[in-house]
Amino acid sequence: MWQAWINGILGLWLIVAALMRFGHAINLANNIIVGLVVAITAATIVKQKPWQGWLTLIVGVWMIIAGFIPSLVDATGYMYNDLISGIIITIGGFASRATPQSHEKVA
Repeated sequence: MWQAWINGILGLWLIVAALMRFGHAINLANNIIVGLVVAITAATIVKQKPWQGWLTLIVGVWMIIAGFIPSLVDATGYMYNDLISGIIITIGGFASRATPQSHEKVA
């Protein structure tokens, strides 16, 4: 469950960080879209489904890759922000996939 909290905070951070300094429009859109996906996935993790961990993992890897795409990143700060956020989101996604899920039936 800690993965959901960390990823939710990072999703919100990506949205806020994108709006703090206006860079390329594509970087702004990338960070807002990824931030929304991560935050919404983390908010709905109460009933953890297998796709949520995979989606978070994929989006985290995308943020790592996006940090190295010159047309997406116009400043070193954005690069480090994307890399660090992507690494932590990827770890959270992987950890949520590795966490055994409860298979209780609701009466």
